[in-house]
Amino acid sequence: MSIGQSGINVIIQMTVNLECICGLILSKIVRKFMVRVIGVHGVGHQFSGENTIRSAWLPALKDGLCRVDRSMASDDDFACAFYGDLFRPLGKATMVPPLDASDITDEREKELLERWWLEAARIDPMVIGVGAQTKVRTPTSVQRALNALSQSKFFAGIGERALIFDLKQVRRYLIDQEVRRTAQERIERKIDSDTSVIVAHSLGSVVAYESLCNHPEWPVHTFVTIGSPLGISNIIFEELRPAPQQDTGIWPPGVRRWFNIADKYDVVALVKALSSRFGDDVTDASIDNGANAHDATRYLTTKELGHAVASGL
Repeated sequence: MSIGQSGINVIIQMTVNLECICGLILSKIVRKFMVRVIGVHGVGHQFSGENTIRSAWLPALKDGLCRVDRSMASDDDFACAFYGDLFRPLGKATMVPPLDASDITDEREKELLERWWLEAARIDPMVIGVGAQTKVRTPTSVQRALNALSQSKFFAGIGERALIFDLKQVRRYLIDQEVRRTAQERIERKIDSDTSVIVAHSLGSVVAYESLCNHPEWPVHTFVTIGSPLGISNIIFEELRPAPQQDTGIWPPGVRRWFNIADKYDVVALVKALSSRFGDDVTDASIDNGANAHDATRYLTTKELGHAVASGL
């Protein structure tokens, strides 16, 4: 039995239709795993993970977008890059190491601690100033700073050991090149052809900034920093790679929009306006997160954050 020309045409058309259907199915499968927005966490997540952080960040981010009547097409559009395990204590330890004032010997750590103290005293009347005289004698300026910060509303609920450990994470990222490289690789793994926005909190903004500078080929065009310490002179700003030129930070080559959001009482974000460090193209916004000034989820629920992310979707 032979197949006539009309039969051949039907078979060809069926094949074309099947290819189209398969193509649509494949595109939906691929699209499902495309990530448009990447979140990058800060310090203090050594016992956490990307899924744990995402479960807290995703609803907060969606709320921020709701404030400006926008939304993501799918929850799968958002993923978190995780590097906190790089600071997890070795062995079976499930607690922060027993650190105290004697463990803060690095001069940059001491300077950052004092800068936190100065800022906390400026915004919180319960914190004794650096130059204040007290009846209680303390052995070192480091211990005095720790004692003062323990009275701060900003550091309420954070024990001395945890505060010191967070302080050391900042410094370790800057001096330990293996940690620096690996943390940036964690972001690189999440980038795909659809990724257009990075939202980075606290130390994560430093990791994300350097990653963006190192990868001008990435499709990311909108950078959002929240509670960022990027502008802190001597301790972080001058230590960035690439290094600032003529006291101005390098603009990440592929980025078209940079939004920086800082709570006016956020002690970690010592330089609230990053435009003073990276140029006038940075759009700065000042907000009030209430008692938890540095909390990432409080930043994410703001309309300022929603507007920033929506501009990149």
